[in-house]
Amino acid sequence: MFPSLKSSYANLITSCGHLVLLFVAARIDQPWAWVTCLALISFISFCAWMSNFRRGRAIADTPTSKIASAAQGYVELIGHASSAPEYRIARASGSLPCVWYRFVTYRKGADDKWQEVARGVSDSVFALEDGSGICMVDPEGAEVTTTHRHTWYEGDYKNVEEQLFPSDELYALGDFTTIGGASSALSLNDDVSALLAEWKKDHPNLLKRFDLDGDGQVGMREWELARRAAVREVQKQHREIRQRDGVHVMRAPQTGLYLLSNLSPQHLKRRYVLWGWFHLLVFFTAAGASAYLGVSGGVVW
Repeated sequence: MFPSLKSSYANLITSCGHLVLLFVAARIDQPWAWVTCLALISFISFCAWMSNFRRGRAIADTPTSKIASAAQGYVELIGHASSAPEYRIARASGSLPCVWYRFVTYRKGADDKWQEVARGVSDSVFALEDGSGICMVDPEGAEVTTTHRHTWYEGDYKNVEEQLFPSDELYALGDFTTIGGASSALSLNDDVSALLAEWKKDHPNLLKRFDLDGDGQVGMREWELARRAAVREVQKQHREIRQRDGVHVMRAPQTGLYLLSNLSPQHLKRRYVLWGWFHLLVFFTAAGASAYLGVSGGVVW
């Protein structure tokens, strides 16, 4: 199976691949070439259908959650990219301020053809708001689909950039995690041990607090008092930590899709379904034609 189709142009690229294979078969114009190329087209279309089907089902099967009440794990969020200045980025002069970008830079060669010289994608974290809360979105590893495409020229260079802008309505499907707050993973024993180790470093103060008999040492009974004091202090710190608001984060799941888009989930699902039907039609047509030519042409491997 081919790797997941992560580019927003993957379906178009796949279709162009079909045309290239047909061109190759026509150039060779031998029965075995037609059978081979049609079989390859069939296989590629089957993989593309599976990819689109998987995306469509993931969108359809995952209900929309609110940030404030979302469960930990794989969720779907719909909100707006934050317009706060700290989340705005720009790649270079000519690039519009945004919260995410993907670019390709071309240079005009001696034959007046554009040749790719650089490409890249931003990995800056930005915020998504849905009225109930704020979620930080880490775009690394995400499959991003956007309607914003900006092209500009600088001498012999052409820059093509796709962007997500502040206040764009955003759809996000991925792994939702809350860091800190009530869900903080805290260890009482580990934190008590660390606090006692810190107190030991300041021996004069340790004696001042817990050397009750004044013999210049912290005995077993006095050390037990110190440990209880450390437990009370750590418990107080843990209560304060859990009372704070946690930070919600959306990121790539270990398994499953990670989708970001300024298109609605209905639009995305319809797009994947239509492309899926197209590739399924190509799969059956190419497979049938390959089998027919293989039998009628007497192709033997």
